[in-house]
Amino acid sequence: MKRIEKAPLFAGSWPWFRLPAETRLHIPDVLMFATGLALFYGVLAVARTWFGPLTAEVEISRSPWALPAYAGYSLLRIGAAYALSLAFTLVYGYVAAYNAKAERYMIPLLDVLQSIPVLSFLPGVMLAMVALFPTWQLGVEFGSILLIFTGQVWNMAFSFYASLKSIPREMREAAKIYRFSWWQRFTQVELPFAAIGLVWNSMMSVAGGWFFLMACEMFVLGKRDFRLPGLGSYLQTAASTGDTQAILWGITAMVVVIVLLDQLIWRPVIAWAEKFKVEQVESTDAPTSWLLNVVRESSAMAQLRKKAFRPLRERLLSHFARRRPVEHESGRSRAWKIWSGRILGVVALVLVCYGVMRAVITLTGLNHHDLRHLLAGTGATFLRVNVALLLGILWTVPAGVAIGFHPKLARVAQPLVQIAASVPATALFPVVLVLLVRIGGGLGAGSIALLLLGTQWYILFNVIAGAMAIPTDLKEATGVFGIKGLERWRKLILPGIFPYLITGLVTASGGAWNASIVAEYFHFGGQTISTIGLGSTISQATDSGNLDLLVAATVAMAAIVVTINRLVWRRLYRLAESSYRLEA
Repeated sequence: MKRIEKAPLFAGSWPWFRLPAETRLHIPDVLMFATGLALFYGVLAVARTWFGPLTAEVEISRSPWALPAYAGYSLLRIGAAYALSLAFTLVYGYVAAYNAKAERYMIPLLDVLQSIPVLSFLPGVMLAMVALFPTWQLGVEFGSILLIFTGQVWNMAFSFYASLKSIPREMREAAKIYRFSWWQRFTQVELPFAAIGLVWNSMMSVAGGWFFLMACEMFVLGKRDFRLPGLGSYLQTAASTGDTQAILWGITAMVVVIVLLDQLIWRPVIAWAEKFKVEQVESTDAPTSWLLNVVRESSAMAQLRKKAFRPLRERLLSHFARRRPVEHESGRSRAWKIWSGRILGVVALVLVCYGVMRAVITLTGLNHHDLRHLLAGTGATFLRVNVALLLGILWTVPAGVAIGFHPKLARVAQPLVQIAASVPATALFPVVLVLLVRIGGGLGAGSIALLLLGTQWYILFNVIAGAMAIPTDLKEATGVFGIKGLERWRKLILPGIFPYLITGLVTASGGAWNASIVAEYFHFGGQTISTIGLGSTISQATDSGNLDLLVAATVAMAAIVVTINRLVWRRLYRLAESSYRLEA
């Protein structure tokens, strides 16, 4: 029988790239080594800046030649914020999903936190970081990373929590029958089941990081104007001075970075996560990635997996699978734990009461004019947010299903969607403003378009994840039984994407309220353009240092978002858990 040799990666992928056979095998290793070396050098270069002296103001150059360094700084901040977001997501989502007592407090708290705009976090975060690092630039950098974190983490946490709550019953029972340890259950059942939704929400989170980058890299805190070198500060400087050419250069640099991230990070991760789809029939047109093929072809990576990753994984499995003897707690030990919990609860209650008291004292300092302005702005933003959600649903659901059902279309649409989701609304504001002037509209209507830029992507990315997670055998079954058109949507597509759609709507609603701070208030060409709204009130209060009005507007926004989540989205979450879980 003739032996069939597997063609080398570069010979099959790029026929015009010809090298001797013995050389081709080493190219993936060279690429891996070069990538590691470049990352190491970049970390060292940034570390020198971070541990330098604290400077209150940095001159932001509008030269295109400064963009590569600025892009590197911004990318590192977003990467660090994403690492924090992922760690928070795994811990917070896991505890909330499996601890019923904690869930009653953690999910409402998550609602509150996602409803607080990035600018409302700014004073507390930056003051704390500058106080911790009074002489190093590191404090301002950490503050910026934490601000980006507040714009990234919430949709990831909601997605992971919702995935854990919708794991099929038979998968849970199988884990019990085989007596999985919590580590085996987490790594072999829970994390794989949540992988597709988590990957697509990670993409949305990183896109959200780019969206709020302008507010996180350049901000005013009291009398100090902090500016960190990065793409966000570059775009904000260009927009503030009305330099359209610099804006275009900045957007071009951001697009280039996003395309590179798509090719080097997200497409390989999506192709890798395809193996976690719950199905009995393998997809005939699965996503692919040239970089994933490079990694698989690398002999150095194969040796690393064999010598390091596999032994580490086996040791972890062995460690957590060991049976520990059940130790009966003494009465004294049990009583100590109970009293410790009570003391912590009392301390937390005292802190909450103190915070509420301070907030009430702050609100009593507002005059009637501020209260009327606050109520009118709340109503205006509420209407804009709901119109933006409705417009977003109308196109994202069919588009997301089409992308999720057709991998070939996804390969083209995925980077385009990431680019569109990542470009900050304020960077596009001059273009939108010119169009509004020409058609006779005002900023009140134009802010809805800007809200769409910060809202619709949450729905789209979750719908794509839901459509991709529908098993191939169910898709083929609808074809075999001749189920088409509206009937196919009613029996397969809508039930399949429903849990993901609710997650997208929850995060999109919070994202829309957050995006109002940049959609209703903007600095352009040396002047301030604004419209009545709660986001405009928060931005104006931040600029003027009016902490009383800032607290009042933030409380109003949080109260509205939490109320909507409790009355609408939470009930739909329960419906998704009970009626639309993927199980036999």
